[in-house]
Amino acid sequence: MSDFENVTAPPPPPDSGAVSAEEKQWALFAHLSALVGGIITSGWAGSIGCFIGPLIIWLVKKDTLPFVDDQGKEALNFNITVGIVFLALLLLSIVTLGIGLIIAIPLWVIIGIAWLVLTIIAAIKANQGVAYRYPFTLRLIK
Repeated sequence: MSDFENVTAPPPPPDSGAVSAEEKQWALFAHLSALVGGIITSGWAGSIGCFIGPLIIWLVKKDTLPFVDDQGKEALNFNITVGIVFLALLLLSIVTLGIGLIIAIPLWVIIGIAWLVLTIIAAIKANQGVAYRYPFTLRLIK
């Protein structure tokens, strides 16, 4: 009879640190807004557009939703880091009168693909309620 009781026992209640559905959704938006911003502004300011969405979501929700505060900062820091790297490669190309493009163009492609993949992974993890940490990210906003 004890085996029967174990099978029909209700699941344990969620702990107080559980992430709500609203927090998961806004954290997902924080990560995906970088993709939307990058697509919308890719013609004239791709790197800048990538961190405007996470910045807005983080600023609006940071005081009310702790998980969104964490993931918004993470998305913002990652996109600022990618923007800094893209800008540095652009400056390298300008300073070397175009010779730096030999290095910059392949790196832009590699970093762009990594940015896309890591952003999608972060969005999936946020939707699962898992705090994701991007690799190689400068933690500028704490």
